[in-house]
Amino acid sequence: MELYCSNYEYNTMILFKKTFLFFYCAFIGVLNCQTNLSGSWQGIIQIEGQTLEKSTLIYADFQQKGTFLEGKMRDEIVGTDLFAIKRVKGTVTTNTCSLNQTIIEKQKQTAKTSWCLIGGTLNYSDSTGYLTGTFKSTDCKRYSGKIILFKSTVEFSATNQSPLSHSWFKQFITDYKKGLNAPFIRAIERKNFQFLPIYFETDKADLNPDFVPFLVKMIRVVDGHSDLRIKVTGHTDADGSDAYNLDLSKKRAETLIDFFIKNGLSKDKIVIDFKGESLPIDNNSTPEGKQRNRRVDFSFI
Repeated sequence: MELYCSNYEYNTMILFKKTFLFFYCAFIGVLNCQTNLSGSWQGIIQIEGQTLEKSTLIYADFQQKGTFLEGKMRDEIVGTDLFAIKRVKGTVTTNTCSLNQTIIEKQKQTAKTSWCLIGGTLNYSDSTGYLTGTFKSTDCKRYSGKIILFKSTVEFSATNQSPLSHSWFKQFITDYKKGLNAPFIRAIERKNFQFLPIYFETDKADLNPDFVPFLVKMIRVVDGHSDLRIKVTGHTDADGSDAYNLDLSKKRAETLIDFFIKNGLSKDKIVIDFKGESLPIDNNSTPEGKQRNRRVDFSFI
């Protein structure tokens, strides 16, 4: 038996096939998307068996075209003017980068210093902003370890002049050990952070455990910026005397400050304020309004 279809039906099937192929290809494209690694990076090379504090500084300038990667990397020894500039080539698939240093173009060393070429595989994490992986030397024996890189705002230097003082190194080690994300990810988190008030029961200054996840997130944001502090402001509803409510609002603010300090936030990054019943955000004539007024508010300063 033969089947026939009208021109309308035929055109409809063709359109359906084209639409299907379009969305199918778009979907496959999403699955195979990759982070473009072009730009400046900085970080460390941690030799196997050594602590992070003994790491070598590293700067990189990558240019990615499709899956092909090339550029330069600059090694520096902390606290010295010793350096090596190396040419690098590699390939990128999804968020994985395989690279090899091919030649040392320029270097400064001492009799006790030797620069090695390395090759390795790095993986980029969208959530942390770090490009990390392992390496092994292609020309030096027993030279292997870990690389940690993050996007940099510093222009790469291929001259004898270092692109950046080494003062950032100590802070980076501290932040990385705390599990903080890369600097530009932290900047995004700070920009997009939304404050929420912490509410209290009548005549109480006890912290409701339901608010703990939010407070921990706030700690990570504040702790991730050396120039950022948090202002903690306590409030009450209108029940009770002015003096009593002022003291109660102080106790509520102190409850939050105690939580912050116990969870690792430095005391010098916290500012306390308390307003008693003087700044309500709702009507004190209803139970719901009073509940909203029994709160602690936050702001970055």
